[in-house]
Amino acid sequence: MKHLLLSLLFLGLPLLAADPVISGTAVGKRPGPYSFLIATGPQKGQQTCYICEQGDKPTAVVFARTLTDPLAKLLTGLDAETTTRKDSGFKAWMTQLTATADLDKLSEWAKKQGIKSVAVGGFEDADGPPAYKLHADADVTVLLFVKQKVVSNFAFRSGELTDAKVNEVLKSVPKLFEKADK
Repeated sequence: MKHLLLSLLFLGLPLLAADPVISGTAVGKRPGPYSFLIATGPQKGQQTCYICEQGDKPTAVVFARTLTDPLAKLLTGLDAETTTRKDSGFKAWMTQLTATADLDKLSEWAKKQGIKSVAVGGFEDADGPPAYKLHADADVTVLLFVKQKVVSNFAFRSGELTDAKVNEVLKSVPKLFEKADK
């Protein structure tokens, strides 16, 4: 009986360690167009498709379900990159996935975080744009793409976006410019 219990315990351990969540457009694939309601900047209140506008330019898209401090750190890091790489056409934005977008709340949150260049808005469907196949367990999905191809894809469950993970994502941004030059 003891061996049976130990066997069951060891067999069950791998189930406790969560596999990485897979979410969003795969590396090498083309991200599809989608529009969302902008909460910040001159386009506030408008439906916008930045994917359509970006074309081949370097881009970072963040899909988020909840507004957290780690998310704010990621967006302020991307904000700094957009300022530094303005001449390259690099653009970054965050789309909150929600049943009903509260543009005033999103705008206030972005302002409180000091986010200036990264557009923040809402997509009024908690599942996100259908073509992106965002995993329901992914609290944050980050797609980096250039020349209409995803170069890096990151996905994090609630609580998994740590300072180390934010740094990992930000360290991947220069890959966009290596690919843009080729």
